Amino acid sequence: MISVEEALEKILSNVSVLEPEEKPILDSLGQVLAEDVRSDIDVPPLDNSAMDGYAVQWEDIRGATISQPRTLSVIGEVAAGYISDRTVVPGTAIRIMTGAPVPAGADSVVQFEDTDEEVRKAAGKPLDEIGIGREVVKGSNIRRAGEDITRGSLVLASGMVLRPQEIGVLASLGRANVLVIRRPTVAVLATGDELVEVGRPLPPGKIYNSNTYSIATQVRRYGAIPHILGIATDEKQELMEKITRGMDSDLLITSAGVSRGDYDIVKDVLAELGEISFWTVRMKPGKPLAFGILAGNGKKVPHLGFPGNPVSSMIAFEQFARPAILKMLGKTNLAKPTVSAISESRIENAKGRRIFARAIVRKRDGRYFACVTGPQGSGILTSMSGANGLLVVPEDVGIIEVGDEVSVQMLDWREEDQVAADCLHRRKAEIGQDHPHEGADSGV
Repeated sequence: MISVEEALEKILSNVSVLEPEEKPILDSLGQVLAEDVRSDIDVPPLDNSAMDGYAVQWEDIRGATISQPRTLSVIGEVAAGYISDRTVVPGTAIRIMTGAPVPAGADSVVQFEDTDEEVRKAAGKPLDEIGIGREVVKGSNIRRAGEDITRGSLVLASGMVLRPQEIGVLASLGRANVLVIRRPTVAVLATGDELVEVGRPLPPGKIYNSNTYSIATQVRRYGAIPHILGIATDEKQELMEKITRGMDSDLLITSAGVSRGDYDIVKDVLAELGEISFWTVRMKPGKPLAFGILAGNGKKVPHLGFPGNPVSSMIAFEQFARPAILKMLGKTNLAKPTVSAISESRIENAKGRRIFARAIVRKRDGRYFACVTGPQGSGILTSMSGANGLLVVPEDVGIIEVGDEVSVQMLDWREEDQVAADCLHRRKAEIGQDHPHEGADSGV
């Protein structure tokens, strides 16, 4: 029996980052960028207005107040997406909409609220003149060309995970496609004569096949593509045929058939189709867990054989399949998000295995508290449904008492918010050297 760390090391040493693929940006959410993205354009491409208002020369509005407004001739109007063919000269203004390029000659924009436009409209007067009732700072309400992104600069660095905001950045550069690490396909096979597919009548002595659905959705949750193989009975030939069907995937996961029972034949079949690296791990639940490499059709496919109990298979997935999938996706942070919490439950560890207790974690007065979700049997799937974390009891700890500090792996955690800091630092380093607008109202 090997430790959790030894098992994970063996698994990760047998999986690699997958090859890049070009994807439409709309389909690349959550994937890892496989290229450095540099800009061919300035964003925005031209100086543009940050407000609806009037483009003016600042000298014309110096000292303007409500009681002593400056009156300017309005020589035109420009909307977003259009360029004015007029030039602002002393004594004139051009009415401008948000996002419209700033007309030649203008150096400031005064928003509507600081003019008498509404008064003139209410009086039925034409807007051929406008009264400016406030002096603004020179350059106000103008977004400068290249303020966000400068031509040639690094915008997104290889290795970062694409979120909606990065997809938006790619679109702002005009990129329709992007190079990303492809998603792995994971074959999922449930085994056992006792299993019945969902949606069918349940005969006496049978149970519904829940493992396929929990595992397949875990696969999808962490960014891979599930390939469901269905149910294989405890008959060797059928099992071999279905496992062979999974050989076109990047990873094969089976559930059940890896313990010491007379009908647990998955290990035997795997030994014929490849090699088994280990088949027990010092953990609870999830002790009977097999890993090996299948070979066929000139291809080698890593295989994880999970226990049949639904909680065991889900926890084994979190500890081993999840990091393997993340590595294949090109992600570098493979650890589960973990918090320190105060235990509100007493947990005994009599057999010297690492226990993963299903727990609900809540935050009170700035601290986390963890309480187990009731009975912890490996067949009680609702204990997972009620949990948002796994309270970890180390192998060398015999008892966790109420009030003890414990480590909890979070099952529900916004991992996508742990953004690519390396990319940000790289971009900031470049901006610090050649970005003309850095530090001017950065908003930080």
